Amino acid sequence: MPSALSGALRFAAYAYPPNALGYCGPDAAHQLLEQVAAGVDDPDLRRLARGFEGAWPYLELIAAANGIRDPLDPRVVEAYWVGNALLDRVGPRLLGDSLESRFRGRAGRSWARLAEAVPAGAVPHHSFHVLGIYPWVGLLREGRVDEPLHVLDRCRVRWGRVVELHGPRAVVASRPLVWDGRLLSLGAERPEEVLLRVDGLGLAGAVQVGDWCSLHWDWVCERLTPRQLAALHRRTGDQLAVANGTPYPAPAAVLG
Repeated sequence: MPSALSGALRFAAYAYPPNALGYCGPDAAHQLLEQVAAGVDDPDLRRLARGFEGAWPYLELIAAANGIRDPLDPRVVEAYWVGNALLDRVGPRLLGDSLESRFRGRAGRSWARLAEAVPAGAVPHHSFHVLGIYPWVGLLREGRVDEPLHVLDRCRVRWGRVVELHGPRAVVASRPLVWDGRLLSLGAERPEEVLLRVDGLGLAGAVQVGDWCSLHWDWVCERLTPRQLAALHRRTGDQLAVANGTPYPAPAAVLG
């Protein structure tokens, strides 16, 4: 998927994988996939984007803090899923107020612990939502470590380098999340198989061996430029540090 595609199409490319699994957004997975594959940005796609109640308020927040009228501006969408300088203009007070209005009731007694991440360096990036919000608002269940760890790893947007192509699938080298009983970190690079297409429809366009790509759940979403790769790496590292560094680390709430 070339970076020149509209913000709405880029949003749909990242939103499709969890939507297809039934995790978030309206019941429109096939439409999202079809429109991204065909490059069709229309008012209906924008309506569907507003139905992603987890991501949409972050887009609104990033846009407002940067004086951008359209939450689906490509720069805003990139900031949330991958990362860019727009995140740095969302101050702690703005982020804290937004999180409080959205999650205080849902987090209950855990709200104070969730809120500790804001002054610690949280930004409205998808990795913060996964690592810093999910554990406190009941989106992950306590239990076996491997299941919540798997969800955290798959739900974050991660990066990988394509090493093999096998028709509608690719093998990529990527670094998974690992838990040592106290801290969450990135493990050693290892191969994993991901989807490029289903029934001829894909999200990322033509992908070649050697490409660096973004991954969400089991899909390749986008080919990354060197700038985007560096941004995703940096923002993920920053939010891992925030998640691990508060007095009551969010990952420990579900990983033990």
